[in-house]
Amino acid sequence: MNNLTKFNIFKPANEVFEAFVDPTKIGNFWFSSSSERWESGKTIILKYDIYQAVAQINVMEVEQNKKIVFKWGEAEEEHVVTISLKETNSGTIIEIIEEGFQENDPELINKMIDNKEGWVFMLTCLKAYLEFGVNNLRSGLAK
Repeated sequence: MNNLTKFNIFKPANEVFEAFVDPTKIGNFWFSSSSERWESGKTIILKYDIYQAVAQINVMEVEQNKKIVFKWGEAEEEHVVTISLKETNSGTIIEIIEEGFQENDPELINKMIDNKEGWVFMLTCLKAYLEFGVNNLRSGLAK
């Protein structure tokens, strides 16, 4: 089971890519901070100050300006996230696929909806940051 989310960002792929992997940029649209630059084989600590949350990701693959693949979540519910970038004449299509949802989970629908909501909101914040310089939206989602 997986969740797919796609957005068009009117910026070149290298700018979209750097927004994720550069620890000085990620705080402008997603997590508050990243422990270091995202590279294959690294374990990255992400902090989300507004929710007093900490997440750990294991970066599996990085293809500059094209793809980032990482694992996150507890061992029994670990998910793989693939972020793909395709540059077009007008910008970059970003596609995020999160895999690892369990078909027999009684909370499957709620988890997938929550997951989709999170990716759409993060990509909205990314678009606002890269296209318009807005960097204070990430705390706007109310649960």
